[in-house]
Amino acid sequence: MPFLLTLAGVIAREVVAGRNWRNLKLVAMVSILAASNIAFHLEAFARGSAEYATRLAIGTLVLLLALVGGRIVPSFTRNWLARQRAGGLPAPFGHFDKITIAASAAALATWIALPTAPATGVLLGLAGALQAARLARWAGYRSAGEPLVLILHVGYAFVPIGFLLQAAAAFDLVPATAGIHAWTAGAIGTMTLAVMTRASLGHTGHDLAASAATQLIYALVVVAALARIAAALATAWAAPLLELAALAWAGAFLGFAISYGPLLWRRPKQAVA
Repeated sequence: MPFLLTLAGVIAREVVAGRNWRNLKLVAMVSILAASNIAFHLEAFARGSAEYATRLAIGTLVLLLALVGGRIVPSFTRNWLARQRAGGLPAPFGHFDKITIAASAAALATWIALPTAPATGVLLGLAGALQAARLARWAGYRSAGEPLVLILHVGYAFVPIGFLLQAAAAFDLVPATAGIHAWTAGAIGTMTLAVMTRASLGHTGHDLAASAATQLIYALVVVAALARIAAALATAWAAPLLELAALAWAGAFLGFAISYGPLLWRRPKQAVA
C-alpha cells in the first residue's frame, strides 16, 4: 500500500514540475489502485473474499491501458510508418477515442458493481466493439514488418477481447475467468513486455529492432495468454493448457531478464529518441 501511494506522489511531483496536466489522470489511476489495495484487505477481513476490490483493480488497469495504450500504440506506429513512407497512418486521437474511453469506463464501473447483470453485458459488449474499432483505426496490419510495433497491437487486441468475453460471461455463455485472463495475462502481460523491451533498447542507446530473442519473448507471452484463456473455455483440457501457460509465461519474463538484464546493468550509450 505505501508503494502505490508513494508512486502516485512521485508521478504527481513530475506532473507539477513539468506542468503536464493531462497526466494527472495517471495520478488518479495509481491512487485508485492504492485504494483498491486497501479495500482488498478490508473486504477480505469483513467478507472472507475480495471480489469487488479485485474487479476494481483489474478495471483500473484496463482503463489505464486504454488511456496509455491509446497514446503510445498509434504514436509508435505512426513514427515507424512515416519512416517507411508507407502511407495509411493511424487515425489521430479524436472524439471517437473519447467516446470509446467513456464507454469503457462506464462498462467497467458497472462490471465492478454488477458483473452478471444483463445491462452490464450490453455495456461490456458495446465497449468491446468500440475498442476493436479503435484498434483497427491504428493501422496495425501495416506494421507486420516491425515486431516492436506489431506486438503493441497484439497486446492491445486483448483489451476488446476481454470486454467481449466478459459480456458473454454476463449472459452465462462463457466462464468469467476467460475475460479476466484476456485482460490480465493477455493485455497487461503482453503490453508490459512490449513496453519494457522497447524502452530498454531506446534508453540504453540500442537500435529499436527486435532480435530473435525478443521475438521469442513476444511469442511466449502471447502463447501463455492464449493458453490461459483456452484453459478457462476448454475445461477438459485445462490441466495441460495451464501447464503450457505457466511455462510460456515464466519463459517470457525469464527471457526478458536474461536478454535485457545485461543491457540495463551496463553504462548506457546515447539514448535513442
